[in-house]
Amino acid sequence: MDSALSDELKRLFNRAPFIVDLGIRLDSLGHGECTTVLPLQPRHLQHDGYVHAGVQATMADHTAGAAAATLLQAGRIVLTVEFKINLLRAAKGERLICRSRVLKAGRQFTVVESEIFCSALEAEQLVSKTTATMAMVAPQNG
Repeated sequence: MDSALSDELKRLFNRAPFIVDLGIRLDSLGHGECTTVLPLQPRHLQHDGYVHAGVQATMADHTAGAAAATLLQAGRIVLTVEFKINLLRAAKGERLICRSRVLKAGRQFTVVESEIFCSALEAEQLVSKTTATMAMVAPQNG
């Protein structure tokens, strides 16, 4: 991945209003890979004090999209076609770390896996796993 694409992806990542509002931060980008971090706040929790499934799903999806975007052809964008999340255990801690990697890149569709870890007292525990299919499309005007 060249530095111009990396800079553009960082700019786009930090411009997504919902992601910025949640507080998800880009940690690293590589060829077919992306890592994000979310310092947990009370607003990320559900009624029993665990991280809301919607927060995890959003983080997994957006990080997967960024991983897929590292392999984009010029003039294309990434859109999620579908994703499935497995919530493996209740998440409670200080922050979430999402690591996404492309499993299979294609011209039209790319399959990405996201793993979310919850960090508490310097220990990480896998809390969810997502498989996502991304469409690589030309942007539509209008």
